[in-house]
Amino acid sequence: MANPLFDTLFGQHLQSDAIFLHLLDGNKLTYADFLETAARYAGYLTEAGLNAGDRVAVQIEKSPEALAIYAACVQAGLIFLPLNTAYTAAEVAYFVENSGAGIVLCDDRIRDALAPIAKRCEAKLETLNADGSGSLPQQAASLPKTFETVPRSEDDLAAFLYTSGTTGRSKGAMLSQGNLLSNAQALKNEWRFTSEDVLLHALPIFHTHGLFVASNVTLLAGGQMIFLPKFDLDQMIADMPRATTMMGVPTFYTRLLGDERFTKDLSKHMRLFVSGSAPLLAETHVQFEDRTGHRILERYGMTETNMNTSNPYDGDRRAGTVGFPLPGVELKITDSQTGATLPQGEIGEIEVRGPNVFKGYWQMPEKTAEELRSDGFFITGDLGQIDANGYVSIVGRNKDLIISGGYNIYPKEIELLLDDQEGVLESAVIGVPHADFGESVVGVLVAMPGKALDLEGIKTRIGKSLARFKQPQKLVVLPELPRNTMGKVQKKVLREQYRTVFQ
Repeated sequence: MANPLFDTLFGQHLQSDAIFLHLLDGNKLTYADFLETAARYAGYLTEAGLNAGDRVAVQIEKSPEALAIYAACVQAGLIFLPLNTAYTAAEVAYFVENSGAGIVLCDDRIRDALAPIAKRCEAKLETLNADGSGSLPQQAASLPKTFETVPRSEDDLAAFLYTSGTTGRSKGAMLSQGNLLSNAQALKNEWRFTSEDVLLHALPIFHTHGLFVASNVTLLAGGQMIFLPKFDLDQMIADMPRATTMMGVPTFYTRLLGDERFTKDLSKHMRLFVSGSAPLLAETHVQFEDRTGHRILERYGMTETNMNTSNPYDGDRRAGTVGFPLPGVELKITDSQTGATLPQGEIGEIEVRGPNVFKGYWQMPEKTAEELRSDGFFITGDLGQIDANGYVSIVGRNKDLIISGGYNIYPKEIELLLDDQEGVLESAVIGVPHADFGESVVGVLVAMPGKALDLEGIKTRIGKSLARFKQPQKLVVLPELPRNTMGKVQKKVLREQYRTVFQ
């Protein structure tokens, strides 16, 4: 019995001296060297008592070693659980407890904060730092540089990615080997990736975009990555002449356009720019094409499905659309009340079905049944339409999800904290347009009678419990929240009222 994901993404490179990663310090890492590190990590994880199907929770900075942990989990048949490095210890506690992780891997800087959590959850705690140091690599260094790959099937789980609903309770989306592999194969073919490609990679790898799109596609194609720890404008400009492709969130492109060094000549070696994780403004599309002659390719995906659609590689890449369903993916627009398929051109709920669609939510059968139909169609919660030419457009969301800088933010989580602040009667959290981040967070507060609100103090206090990307960039006070006749807060009215607050 084979291990499809490891064999296809990594196995072909086990003896390869081809360059895989170009690092910030100028060093280069071959595929073979990378996979030797992964094998040692896989050996350590199994020696630590983890068996196929166990979960490995990681909250570590981006590095070649961090990516090797992903490869190690795949090779050892473990379920990889990457966590946003901005999450607070209180946020991480839920993920570790809910997933039943057997090991927690973190940076030395936060070890003391996570140690009580790991102990309470009976999980082993190890460290891995951005420079490659830490307790795990130290213990793995003496282990063999080869590891016997654990047999798995395409239906076996490879990763948990936690998402959330407006209730604020996070859900572990269970992604199988087949989910990840099928999507990587579709994207490699659609976007014409080959071993000649060099991807400029500045995305985080705790998110599906940087990990399961950028890295998996490169691995499958046998290409190279300029592997940057984070987006740094000067470094991006310095490295772009060596690259052929780039994947980014809208913020990357607006920052590049804001620098006069970003020219047509600088990008002449590039063949493809891809944007996703948040809507790209039409203005950014136009400015980018005017400046470089390149038209950004926009696509649409979700935590539960990876990528669903893409604008064409050959053909008209239309601003404001996310293109066509990927090969093997079915997409339909339905009535959110009845589930009936709507006529072309009408706005409704987007549903998708295909080998990319996840297996359900970890230990949440009721929630799985609500969102994943018995016929395999996943109810995305996004509102969209399909035009006469087959292009899909996202026009809104049934849920009040905010996407800022490519990260999902769920208003309910923030509202609960705001409502708990001294003098606050109630709150509503909304996302409004932001040129850099796609959307940014605004908190609308109503004060208790006779109370004056200390907005800066509220910001500071809730900031201790929220990752920075979730924190409201602006707080405003209203006498009351707008409501409909049923008493429901009309967030659409608030979004319209404050839509220009960051412009």
